Order: sequence, then C-alpha cells, then structure tokens
Amino acid sequence: MSPRVALALGSGGARGFAHIGVIEVLGERGLEVVAVAGSSVGALVGGVMAAGRLKEFTEWVVGLKQRDVLRLFDPKWSSPGMITADRLIDHLGGFLGDTLIEDLPIPYTAVATDITARREVWFQKGSLRSAIRASIAIPGLITPMLADGRVLADGGLLNPVPIDPTASAQADLTVAVSLLARRPDHETGAPIRIAAHTRHPGSLRLADVITSSLDAMQDMIARYRMAGLPPDVHIAVPVSAGRVMDFHRAAEMISLGRDLATAALDDAGL
Repeated sequence: MSPRVALALGSGGARGFAHIGVIEVLGERGLEVVAVAGSSVGALVGGVMAAGRLKEFTEWVVGLKQRDVLRLFDPKWSSPGMITADRLIDHLGGFLGDTLIEDLPIPYTAVATDITARREVWFQKGSLRSAIRASIAIPGLITPMLADGRVLADGGLLNPVPIDPTASAQADLTVAVSLLARRPDHETGAPIRIAAHTRHPGSLRLADVITSSLDAMQDMIARYRMAGLPPDVHIAVPVSAGRVMDFHRAAEMISLGRDLATAALDDAGL
C-alpha cells in the first residue's frame, strides 16, 4: 500500500510554483496525497491539484512570459491593493470551472485571514475559486476579498504553512512545504546591526519592501507554529530563490521544488 501523505503548502508568491515540483516528486515516488491545505499560492496550487488539473495548469504557467504576467494583474491604484487579480481568477475558471470544495476527490482547505476579526478562516466547502481568491490577497499588493461582511486576505498572515487543517487526515505522514527559508547569510537568530549612516538603496521597489516585510514576519510565525506541530518531512524553499511576483520563472521554481523534495525525501528514507 502506498504511503499516504497529508500535504501543507505554504505562502510565498511565485516561489510557490516550487509546490508543483514537490507534488510531482511525491507522485513519482508512489506517495499518495490524501489531504491538502494551503495558504496563498499554496491554496492555489493545492486547489488545482485537488481538482485534478495540475498538468494543464503547469503547462500554462511554464509558458508565461513577463508580459503575460503583467496582463493577468489589473493595477488599481485607488483600491486597497495595487492589483485586483480578477483576470487571474477568471483565467483559473478555465481550469476549475464552478468546482465546489466538497466535491473534490480529496479533503482540501484554503486558509485566509479575516483581517478585521484577526483570525484564520478555513474554506472547506463552497466555491473553490472564491476560496483561492480570498487566500491569495497579499496585503498592499492584491486587493482583499469582501465576503459576508468579512475582509479576507492572505492566509499566510496567520498561518504561513497550514499543517493543522490536515491533522485529522488518515495519513501516514505529513509533508510541509515552506517558501520562507532564510538566506544562508541570515542563519543566525541574532539581530542584524546596520550603521546609522546606511543609505536607502535606490533599487528597492514598493512591492519588494512590502513582500520582504511579509516574508520576515511569516517566517517567524511559521517556525513557531511548526515547532508546536512539526511535520514528518519539511521542504524549505529559500526566499532568495525568487521574488514574490516572479511568476514568469515557473519552470525554474518547479525544478527547484523537485530538487529540494528529492533531497528531503531521500533524507527521510522515502
């Protein structure tokens, strides 16, 4: 009998295409995913996988060029976020249709954050597309979703690597994929001291500042939460692998996910 896996897919923007490579390696090794939970891009990739459309989705994202990515995101400078992502969600309709979460062949959870109530929201039924839309709303970049009087944003704000929604799954092991691993020169937990005369780098963009700040916060939250509920296999993608909005680098991220998954599963004897 194939080992059964509960899969937790973390948040981290375009680095999340590494999730595809991880899923591919799990399948090639005969590991059966029996439950999946995701935050942000993890909810997106996990949802497409659960719907059985990962192959078609992968073919599409690998072909994306930078100009294609720009067309998918609608700038709205006067809204509570620079991007609406409506075109992206509309395009996902071609893969997901009107699929309901409760009709998926495996248990699926998309994690979002109710930023008014300051608590997690777990989508385990209803529209798959709507659940993904709520979970991917990166604060300051992608507009939040309004639903039933709630303001819903990126699930990674409170649960960057959502292991807990899979805890009840009939699985042999839990595999967690984080997209927030520290850069090698930041391994120490000591604070970095910067001279007072350091000048602001002119190359920094607003999106970089926002996403780097979120990465730092979510990395700390993820490490604390995984300490309380550790996975059997932890696959960690470093933040230096790519920027949050580098969606045109799918092939590279998928390959990285495959390499990291292979190494982690080898270490675990799987």
